[in-house]
Amino acid sequence: MALYESDITQFLKSLKEEHPSLEAEQRQGRALLWDKTPINLEERARAEVSRVPQKPYVYSLD
Repeated sequence: MALYESDITQFLKSLKEEHPSLEAEQRQGRALLWDKTPINLEERARAEVSRVPQKPYVYSLD
């Protein structure tokens, strides 16, 4: 008995067979754009304390 596979599943399987490096490339792209190093909370607190307040409208002639 053959199991049903949708057109999309068949397409993805054939795409992965044609381009075996596709998943590795996707992981590299994700790492480049989304996977960031964790925020150091001490540095962030220090940056917030040392922040200089900005005028509400920067381009004012005052």
